[in-house]
Amino acid sequence: MDANVKTPAQLGYRMPAEWELHSATWLSWPRREGISFPGSFDRVLPTLRAMVEALIESEQVCINIFNDAHEAEAREVLRGLPMKRIAFHRIPTNEPWCRDHGPIFLTRETDPKLAVVDWDYNAWGGKYPPCDLDEIVPTRVSEILDLPVFYPRMILEGGSIDVNGAGVLLTSESCLLNKNRNPQMSREQIEQRLRDFLGVRQILWLGDGIEGDDTDGHIDDLARFVSDRTIVTVVEENRDDENYRPLQENLARLRETKIDDRQVDIVTLPMPKRIVREDLRLPASYANFYIANSCVLLPMFADPGDEIVRSVFQKLFPSRRVVGIDCRELIWGLGTFHCLTQQQPAV
Repeated sequence: MDANVKTPAQLGYRMPAEWELHSATWLSWPRREGISFPGSFDRVLPTLRAMVEALIESEQVCINIFNDAHEAEAREVLRGLPMKRIAFHRIPTNEPWCRDHGPIFLTRETDPKLAVVDWDYNAWGGKYPPCDLDEIVPTRVSEILDLPVFYPRMILEGGSIDVNGAGVLLTSESCLLNKNRNPQMSREQIEQRLRDFLGVRQILWLGDGIEGDDTDGHIDDLARFVSDRTIVTVVEENRDDENYRPLQENLARLRETKIDDRQVDIVTLPMPKRIVREDLRLPASYANFYIANSCVLLPMFADPGDEIVRSVFQKLFPSRRVVGIDCRELIWGLGTFHCLTQQQPAV
């Protein structure tokens, strides 16, 4: 990196927490010819409609679409909803996972108050080519919004990090240190890049991800900030389950974690019961929730834990409506609401 070029952190930018005020939520509408929902594309559409219906009560929804025909398909699914809260943008994508390929927005107190970070993107370690359209989405968004854009020259998906907005970032070793992302970079170099481009000072590392997660262990299936110093984390109680040990190890790490010399507050969530489809275990997790301005989108799985988790979230977010939506079809794409969404902070 050029020592004469100032980093976002040096310019006063930071990545806000998800619960801070949004001006919009960005989505990338899935394409029928995509690979995310093999054999079940039409069965996923009612879940997408329910998601958008909840979001437009809260904020503007910006949807990336491929062309006129693709927009027409999306409008048909959303027919009957108040379209004045929905804006379509001609930003073609390969797949719908906007959390991972979309822009990471930064804010600061002085103009320009909003900026975009465009991390490099290789479809979760080169697993699902092509990803050429997804790779340039952040820059396309910055052009539409007329925002400055920063290029860290490091591969990173949005679902692999979570921040508290006050200088602390949560991530996992199994993903960020995986050699299929940035083999030329050391842990220390990766940490410095996160500090420079997201305005964080402390990085908390968990270990491994859950079974069936093709992202190599994204943090948004494991543990998330819900306030400056409160973290929710999923825990598997069945000792015979593959997820038991890695999630217990992550919990143990969190119990040793301090922010500003004080222990973090930990709220545990159960894991939904095992979901298997076509001999594949699917990465169903309540940690893949999304915090919008006036609601929290909570993935549900027709599971005994659904209502337990809903009540936990209602206590955590008393001023927001917790909207539980059945994600048994959506999880066939190996992600749910957090994976699909990307927040644009209000400035």
